[in-house]
Amino acid sequence: MVHRPSSFFHQRTGSEQRVSINDRKTNQLLINNYQIPALPDHQIINQVLKIAKSQIGIREATGNNDGRQVEAYLAYTGNKKGEPWCASFVSWVFGQAGFNQPRSAWSPALFPQLRQVKTAKPALVFGIYFPTKGRIAHVGLVEKQQGDWLYTIEGNTNLAGSREGDGVYRRLRHTKTIAAYADWLPDKKGALK
Repeated sequence: MVHRPSSFFHQRTGSEQRVSINDRKTNQLLINNYQIPALPDHQIINQVLKIAKSQIGIREATGNNDGRQVEAYLAYTGNKKGEPWCASFVSWVFGQAGFNQPRSAWSPALFPQLRQVKTAKPALVFGIYFPTKGRIAHVGLVEKQQGDWLYTIEGNTNLAGSREGDGVYRRLRHTKTIAAYADWLPDKKGALK
């Protein structure tokens, strides 16, 4: 019997090409035939948050969704300079942590039904609903929760918390302002949920 992967992704990163497979038999994520280790939850969470924290302080070059690092976030999702980049930032963080998903610049795409959860925890994606847009129009990562408040790490925001900001910031947001949470972390066996 031929063993076939359940999902297959090609990802181009710079000069090399990465091929990732979610192995149906073992349900392990493989990148270039190297198994992603089944890390304890706290190590995966720490890995994602360490990458996100390393980006705090990145600013747009001219305030027009541009600059070397901002354009790297946008390029990761196939977008160009000048486009909104909060979802691209979140996708890029997960990509740097070794995960193929999420990978979208469209904020609502980060909240498929199967990924949605009801409560916040570190390294989850959060979404803010904007009535004028009729959809989730800003996303970021939960760093930690303290009572009714979330410490977050977000791209394309500012000190005021705008969805059209100028950089990567650590923010404090009330849980009542959050419309949805999505869990993109792998399960305890290293498989994507």
